[in-house]
Amino acid sequence: MASLSLETERLLIRDWSVEDAESAFRIYGDPEIAVWLTPVMQRVTDLNAMRAVLDAWVEAAPNLAPPTGRWAMVRRSDNVLVGGLGLRLLPPYEEDLEIRWQVRQDEWGRGYATEGARALLGWAFAQEVDEVFAVARAANSRAMATARNIGMDWVGETTKYYGLHLQVFRLRRADFDGPVPPS
Repeated sequence: MASLSLETERLLIRDWSVEDAESAFRIYGDPEIAVWLTPVMQRVTDLNAMRAVLDAWVEAAPNLAPPTGRWAMVRRSDNVLVGGLGLRLLPPYEEDLEIRWQVRQDEWGRGYATEGARALLGWAFAQEVDEVFAVARAANSRAMATARNIGMDWVGETTKYYGLHLQVFRLRRADFDGPVPPS
């Protein structure tokens, strides 16, 4: 996979680097964020473990078929890492593409997840993707609100993914009202 760099009004979406470990740990080491990531990803317990995770992500990136991948969200005004984004195939059949977002707790409520996800969706739709899903536990009201803010429609509940009872949201390319860059 080629390196990705997307800019929005406030964000730079770029590849992860092992040098992001300290900032990334503020996200993936936070128990209030990690609870929603399980079982896809367990809480990272220390800085060395975060370095190892980022090293694995960096190493795996060239082997991921676009549009799948993981990226950092950096605030452009001060170059502070505020979150992460990802596109991955949902289990068990790996047919449905899922968008994921995580934002540092001290940055919640500022619209970074919505802004970053919309940019990433525009890029994904330029890669000939027809639809993207987001899944959330019913108790994760922030994730469901973000999915709606992105423009996703609630399509139901399922236990198909991750062995959990999840709310499912979908956005089709034809319904996306954001910019789709040339592929």
